[in-house]
Amino acid sequence: MAEKSKILVIGGTGYIGKHIVEASAKAGNPTFALVRESTLSSKAAIVDGFKSLGVTIVVGDIDDHEKLVKAIKEVDIVISALGQNIPDQVKIIAAIKEAGNVKRFLPSEFGNDVGRTRAVEPVRSIFQEKVKIREAVQAAGIPHTFVSSNCFAGYFLPNLNQPGATSPPRENVVILGDGTAKAVYNKEEDIGAFTIKAAQDPRTLNKIVYIRPESNTYSFNDLVALWEKKIGKSLQKIYIPEEQILKNIQEAEIPMNIIYALGHAVFVLGDQTYFEIEPSFGLEASELYPDVKYTTVDEYLDQFV
Repeated sequence: MAEKSKILVIGGTGYIGKHIVEASAKAGNPTFALVRESTLSSKAAIVDGFKSLGVTIVVGDIDDHEKLVKAIKEVDIVISALGQNIPDQVKIIAAIKEAGNVKRFLPSEFGNDVGRTRAVEPVRSIFQEKVKIREAVQAAGIPHTFVSSNCFAGYFLPNLNQPGATSPPRENVVILGDGTAKAVYNKEEDIGAFTIKAAQDPRTLNKIVYIRPESNTYSFNDLVALWEKKIGKSLQKIYIPEEQILKNIQEAEIPMNIIYALGHAVFVLGDQTYFEIEPSFGLEASELYPDVKYTTVDEYLDQFV
């Protein structure tokens, strides 16, 4: 049996981070989570859950350079799952560089491939911050893998991307653009499992790993058709033309302008699927790891019927 990697997750109590920590521990890797002092009490249930899985809690944060370097020296792989303060990952890069022992770094990506986005502002600038981190990692000569997980199923599928709704629609549905652009929806636990596999795989060194299973790739029209079939009812479809969406982005305040612009990139431009994954830069996770039994969109939607 291959020796397990020691993995440190930074931002491990966050939305996607907790699934990465749990996947690492359940895969048998010695797992460490860097947790701020204040988080020990504010997210006590998550921290206790980690401890029950055998995760080592390291109290500290990325602003304490010495403590960060010390934590990094104990592990083989560093995964950042920071949701905010993406530019601050330069502090992690500096600590990895000083520690000098890390075999792989996965910066916080977990969404669209920021290097191939065609998003409009304000999302373009947000993605550009991730691009700068990619460039800094490469410039520092740190072995890395970038994970493009596409849509978090938990964000989009419980209400079929209907703003303000708490369940999927049963009367009418708003569709951005003409509904033909394809997006990819992955359950968060599966993103965690694929990420941990990719972090330790020699084939993914200095590559982008796309979590883009064919069975989770849907145009919005097809997604609605699947839902209609499940509930045995046709919905009234309200299409919002691109011109109107761009106007809404211009007129909206934060955070709605960000939400609108992200929706435009994913559901109108098809940013997640317009390009082929070439071996020169990337690999697809479900093809690499057929042993990961991921949840399909079809299966995911069953819980809401």
